[in-house]
Formats: sequence, C-alpha cells, structure tokens
Amino acid sequence: MKKILVVNAGSSSLKYQLFDMENETVMAKGLCERIGIGGRVIHHAGNHPAHEADRPMAHHGEAIRVLTELLTSPQFGCIADMSEIAAVGHRIVHGGDLFNKSVRIDPGVIAAIESCVPLAPLHNPGHLVGIRACIAELGEAIPQVAVFDTAFHQTMPEHAYIYALPYEYYEKHKVRRYGFHGTSHGYVSARAAQILGKPLTELKIITCHMGNGSSLCAVDGGKSVDTSMGFTPLDGVPMGTRSGALDPAILTYIAEHEGLTFAQISEMLNKKSGVLGISGISSDFRDLHAADANGDARAKLALRHFAHCVKKYIGAFAAVMGGCDALVFTAGIGENNRLMRLWVCEGLEYMGLVIDPQKNDTSAEAVVSAPGSRGSILVVPTNEELVIARDTLALTR
Repeated sequence: MKKILVVNAGSSSLKYQLFDMENETVMAKGLCERIGIGGRVIHHAGNHPAHEADRPMAHHGEAIRVLTELLTSPQFGCIADMSEIAAVGHRIVHGGDLFNKSVRIDPGVIAAIESCVPLAPLHNPGHLVGIRACIAELGEAIPQVAVFDTAFHQTMPEHAYIYALPYEYYEKHKVRRYGFHGTSHGYVSARAAQILGKPLTELKIITCHMGNGSSLCAVDGGKSVDTSMGFTPLDGVPMGTRSGALDPAILTYIAEHEGLTFAQISEMLNKKSGVLGISGISSDFRDLHAADANGDARAKLALRHFAHCVKKYIGAFAAVMGGCDALVFTAGIGENNRLMRLWVCEGLEYMGLVIDPQKNDTSAEAVVSAPGSRGSILVVPTNEELVIARDTLALTR
C-alpha cells in the first residue's frame, strides 16, 4: 500500500493531492477554499469529469470530510476506502531551526510547529489546523508527516544566516535567515543534476523559484549555502505584492511621514508592494506584460526591476560558491515566462551562461543554454508535492 495524501492547509483553504507511489503518479487533486465563509471545492481524479461545487465547510475538519467523500466517491473518486491511504504528508512553511529534515508528527512535533507560529503567523496556524483536522477525521492509525519549507536551508553556514543586529536578538528570539521554498529548491537542483548526467555533489547550482512568491538559492554540492528569502518570506527579490529587500530606514521614514502603525507597514510591505506597488496595475506578470506591450511605462519598470534584482542575486550567489555550473528556472514565472528568462540571462555571458532564444521557447523541462555555453541553463518544472509524498513514504514504510 503506497498511496500518500499530501495536504497543504492555509487559514481558509486546503489543497490536496493523492499519489500512487508505485509509479509516482497523481491519482487525484483538489482545493477546498472559502473554509469558514461558505465553502467551495474543486476536485479532479483520473478520468472522471472535474467536479466543482459550493459545499458548506465551517472548519477544516469538514473540509477533510469533503475530500474523503470525493476520494471514495464512485462518481468522482479513485479509491474504495480511506484505509487505502498509507500516510498523510503536510507542507509546513516554518520549522525555525528546530527541524533540518522531515519528521513523523507526534505531540512534540505539533508543539514545536506551534512555537514557530510567531515566525510565520500567516501560515503555521493554518498548517496546525490541517494537521489536527486530519488526525481527528482520519484517526491516529494513519501516520502523519511534516515536511518543512525551511529544512533544506538548515545547511547554510552561520555566517550566511546571521544578521548584523545585536546578537542577543538571535539568542533570545531566533532572528536569523531561514529561507523558504526549500522543497522546490531541493527538488529542481537534484533534477537538474539528473538531466545533466552529473553527480549533484559536484555541481554549483543557482535555482530561481519565480512565482507570485520568489526566491533564489545557492546550492553547492546539493546543499543550500545561501538563499534570498530571510527571517520571513518578505526578503529577497520583489514579488507579486511583497517588497523584497529594501533599506530598513525607509520603514521608519514612511511611518513617520504617513502616520502608519507597525501593522499598516506590514500590510503595505506584504500586500501592496512588489510589482503591484511599482506598476499600480497588477501582481500578475501576464497583466504587466500586456500593459508593457501597450506602452505602460510603470509596467515596464516593474518587470525590468524584477529581472534586475534576480540577476543581482545570481551574481552574488556565483560569488558565494565560486562559480555556477547550472542556472535553473522554476515555478510559474520561471517555467512559463520566456521573456523574463531572456532578460534575466542578458549580460551573464561573462559567467559562461549563454541562453539560446530558440531553445528557450518552451514551458517544458529542457536545457535552454546555447551550444558552447560553459554553464547550463535549464527549465525544470517544480514538484513540491512529490517531494512531500516521497519524504512521507520514506518515513512511514
């Protein structure tokens, strides 16, 4: 029995995928959304027609009941009974410095995840609700596993993760760089090594996870040695609505001149900044490219600023590792935005990274570097859910 259910619970949503790990195929996937404020489910399984419906879900426990009903439904499902599921894997955004790998969930692990809530107040509470709902609805006989976005980055050396603040804040409050998207960076760097036919331990790889949330990672010999996101997912390159790195004095300056509270500053940085803030149009890069094509100067500025910042981190991470054997693009923008890949790679020829415009005309897994390029440039679709399923299977065999 090698069926693994992967759950990613948010504050008012629950995404899921059911894997058959015999051949690592997706049997079913879906989304329960608007939990607590009505409820809607979107479900796909095998050759069955897609199912979309409004379903009352007052809390995550009811969302688990809905997905259980759909997975076992003769009309929409793919299994006869939930006992066919060997284990449940949960995506957890923040494990602090408490976890450097995935773990079986027990009361101690739940308490540790709860202790990290102040580090990820928008994410960890939802994950905890999802874990408790799964245990309550599916029973303790089905093992649960936690897979952490931060775990892959626990190999960063101290000089890379420490901040130049009074050291007492690290000692008392664990203020340090953590990094995120770890399952994605780990997966695509390993997959790039497979595609190139070279040992991961011998490669210096820069992975670019570019989506509505974006981060880069320096992967040296298969280990994260630096990453662009920091104490929170707000740091690094600009994103859809997040500012990315900026001069911290800007915050006190704006607060004083606009009369904003800390909560309002946080709202502005997380939800009103990024390419949305610059363009004033949208956080969706497709909208910005359309506006740019129609001559909108601020849309063009937002896109070019994003490309500039990504390129800046690529140069920095090549310096950190002493070279770059492969540059990997992944996630929604990285996989599908061909023009953005071209812009990011402009001027990287000095590093031996030369993109081929014809090969780059793809959204599929591919090597897109030009003949003669010393380093390889790749597009590798990410699969964070598969990483979670693999770790869950390994820990519950």
